Amino acid sequence: MELAHAFRINSGESIAFSGAGGKTTALFHLAQQLKPPVLVTTTTHLSFDQLALADQTIKLDESIDLEDLFSTLTAEVIVLIGNKDRDDRVQGLPEWQLNAVAEIAKRRKITLLIEADGSRQHPLKAPGGHEPVIPSFVDLMVVVAGLSALGKPLTEQWVHRVEQFADLSGLNEGEQISTEAITRVLLDPSGGLKGIPIGARKMCLLNQADNSQLQSQANRIARSLIPEYEVVIVASLNHGSLGAQGEVKSIEGGEVIAVHEPIAGVILAAGGSDRMGRVKQLLPWRGEPLVQHVVRIAIASGLTPVVVVVGDARDEVKNVLGGQKVDLVDNPDWRLGQSSSLQVGLKKLPPNTGAVVFLLADMPHVTGPLIQALMEKHALTLSPVIAPLVDGQRGNPVLFDRETFAELGKITGDSGGRVLFSKYPVTWVEWHDSTVLNDVDTEEDYQRLLSEDG
Repeated sequence: MELAHAFRINSGESIAFSGAGGKTTALFHLAQQLKPPVLVTTTTHLSFDQLALADQTIKLDESIDLEDLFSTLTAEVIVLIGNKDRDDRVQGLPEWQLNAVAEIAKRRKITLLIEADGSRQHPLKAPGGHEPVIPSFVDLMVVVAGLSALGKPLTEQWVHRVEQFADLSGLNEGEQISTEAITRVLLDPSGGLKGIPIGARKMCLLNQADNSQLQSQANRIARSLIPEYEVVIVASLNHGSLGAQGEVKSIEGGEVIAVHEPIAGVILAAGGSDRMGRVKQLLPWRGEPLVQHVVRIAIASGLTPVVVVVGDARDEVKNVLGGQKVDLVDNPDWRLGQSSSLQVGLKKLPPNTGAVVFLLADMPHVTGPLIQALMEKHALTLSPVIAPLVDGQRGNPVLFDRETFAELGKITGDSGGRVLFSKYPVTWVEWHDSTVLNDVDTEEDYQRLLSEDG
């Protein structure tokens, strides 16, 4: 998976980067993958080596007409700089000029990437009193942390600003850096969350996950960071290749290991029970109503939020679920088919939802491990549609990535999300428990379900 796919960026957005552990590497990885032209600048300073990663460097001064400049951009990755700071680095743009660049870039749908602090090439850091310097207009803030410091002592070799990192993490200097310590720093308003403008999306990039152990530790950190960070990316990004004179020439290669996003669950429990003759959502099974069983599995699987769409027998279902941590939403048009419930559930989801798993209240054999298998496959692929394949048959539940939400909103009738299987590539998760194919539509189905438990 390319970094640009994992970031889900819209053209014309402004993205700022802070932290340590491959921040510049990540920024230029992304710049080289996005639709050109892409602008790069800084609110602090850039080294001459960093300038070599761009296709063009343009020094801006007050005499330059920005509108004319933007109309003539031809290079793919362009670094915008201010004055020379010292022999080995240059300044970024003054605030007034950066604001003007951002306004024109947004209007022309040109992506702007901004480095907002420095880290002196350490894997981890704590912010100084003057940083990060994040413009108020940024759409996305990316906080980078390098996992090569995990298990290492809290010293200047591994961490920039050891004292501040110790205060934020709860560690003493010299103690071993743990996943819990990194998590605490990333979640602290004076640490990773420092200075992020209100309204900006928050992303954490856990870089340097270069082996299976670090990847496992990164995934554990990621689960603790969501939902404070809307997205957590686990990656192993290569450093730049060197030219004949030792200068950095390009940044290529590397791997996105996983993309963690909030995944919602929508339980469709609005339909009538004409074939059953009684409310099937309330049928007792293993000591609880079917709908309550499905809700419990969804919550335990880590789906958040869990939305239950009710229609027929709404009052009875609401009464059963009154003590559960779910969002109950009415579908007054439930008779129009499953698609109407699907769309009511979608409208209830938060805007940062990465994907949704649709579950049916009358399919009690769906298990937590199956839901988690779908979620894990999504983290690895960001596939638009992910479904279980059981004995050669498509099963439920099905996960739909946010890429499909607009199309889901156009479906009509009782067909549900399966109509999208012909519009998007489907990623299958092999599953070997055929009971997940069983639903409860008739009294005979229900009696068979009860008999399975002996």
